Amino acid sequence: MSFEWPWQYNFPPFFTLQPNVDTRQKQLVAWCSLALSYCRHHKLYTLDVMEAQESPVFNNKKIERKLSMEAIQVVFEELRKKGNLEWLDKNKSRCLVMWRRPEEWGKLIYQWVSKNGMVNSVFTLYELSNGDDTEGEEFHGLEEWMLLRSLQALQTDGKAEIITMDDGKGVKFF
Repeated sequence: MSFEWPWQYNFPPFFTLQPNVDTRQKQLVAWCSLALSYCRHHKLYTLDVMEAQESPVFNNKKIERKLSMEAIQVVFEELRKKGNLEWLDKNKSRCLVMWRRPEEWGKLIYQWVSKNGMVNSVFTLYELSNGDDTEGEEFHGLEEWMLLRSLQALQTDGKAEIITMDDGKGVKFF
């Protein structure tokens, strides 16, 4: 299944931040939506700011337009304000992209556990994110940092407990 670009992506002015406040706000909403959709489709969880400008999401070669570094920073800051992005360093050169928040991932994982009658079971982190049983689930292939945050959210809700096992971490669901 190929990624479906929004209509704005082929509209050259979309690649220039608009001076009008209302127009700019709508534009930022569209950019944030596009960036999250693209990352979700390609299962991207980390982005490098320097590489982002050459990424198809910010660089439309067909119409020969790309978003400036400053504009990409504005989009990333907007995503950060919404809780969808976290910087990995003080220089703001790499970031974590959360196209689904940890609580949402936790809910999906717990629904799968419940649906399959696995409450009161213990899993390794590997089994949850890469095991044969979870293949085909949206959380299959989830990066460990996000998996841990999701499980921490479930732990806060009293639905899981993160445990230390011989070969790393695991989780017990309640």
